[in-house]
Amino acid sequence: MPSNLFVQDEFTNSGGSATGSNDWSCRPTADHPNPVVLVHGTAGNRLNNWTTFAPLLANEGYCVFAPTFGNYADQPYPISAIGGMIRAEDSAAQIGAFVDEVLAATGAARVDILGVSQGSVVPNYFVKYLGGAAKVDKYISLGPAWNGSALIGPDGGATILGLGTDDARGMLPFCQACLQFLPESQFIAKLHEGGLFAPEVTYTNIMTRYDEGILPYTSGYVEGPNATNIVVQDGCSQDYSDHIALLASRVTAGHVLNALDPEHPRPVPCVFVAPFVGG
Repeated sequence: MPSNLFVQDEFTNSGGSATGSNDWSCRPTADHPNPVVLVHGTAGNRLNNWTTFAPLLANEGYCVFAPTFGNYADQPYPISAIGGMIRAEDSAAQIGAFVDEVLAATGAARVDILGVSQGSVVPNYFVKYLGGAAKVDKYISLGPAWNGSALIGPDGGATILGLGTDDARGMLPFCQACLQFLPESQFIAKLHEGGLFAPEVTYTNIMTRYDEGILPYTSGYVEGPNATNIVVQDGCSQDYSDHIALLASRVTAGHVLNALDPEHPRPVPCVFVAPFVGG
C-alpha cells in the first residue's frame, strides 16, 4: 500500500476515508480506465467532502481515491483534519505526489480529477507547472474559483483591508491559502499565465447561481476550446444548490457522470434541491 505520508488518519474511529474511496487494491476496468481523484475544498478533507460522490462513483465502477492535502499533519486531531490550509503551490505538489501513488498502484496511464472549491483550482497548478498535464485526462470542477473569489461581494474582496495580494498571508497565519484566492492574488495570476487550461486536458466547470462561497459564481465560467461550462440552473431551475450543496445534488451528479463518460451520456435529472442549512 502506498505510504501517503501527508495523508493522516484524521478520524480514528472511521478510518478517515469516505465509503468507496482509497481501496488500493482497486484496478481500473476497460469501461473506466482512469481512476478518479477527489480533491476537497478549503477546510475539508478526504472524508467529509465526499460522502456522496465517493460511493456513487465506486458503485458506477470507478476506482476512487481522495487525499487530505494542505493540512497541518503534525498537529493533534481535529486540527490535523483541516485541509487546504497551507500555500496553494505546496498543496499542488502534494496532490501531484498523490496522483503518482494512484498511478503506480493501479497501473493506469492517467487519472481524472473531480475537485470542489479550492480543490477545483489547485490541481491545475500541478497540471500546468508540476508535470501533471501528462497525468490528467478529464478535470471536473464544482464551484470553481478560476478568477478568484471576493470576500465581501462581487467587487469588494480584492481591496478589503488592503489584503489583495499574497504578501498579506501573514494576516491569516493558519490559512496560508485563503488570501491566494482573492481575484488579484499572485496565485490566480500565475494560473492564467499562457492560458488557464492545459491543452492536453479536458475541463468541465459546474457552477450554481446560488453560490455563496465563490463570489461571483461566474468566476468559474472560463471559455476554452477544451472546456465546457455548466450552470446547473440552466437545465434545472428547481435546483437551489449553494456552494456546499453541489456536493450532494443529483443534478450535479448527473453532469459529473456525463463528464467522466461522455461516450455514454445519460439524462441529467431535474429535482428540487434546497440550499444547505446547518453547521
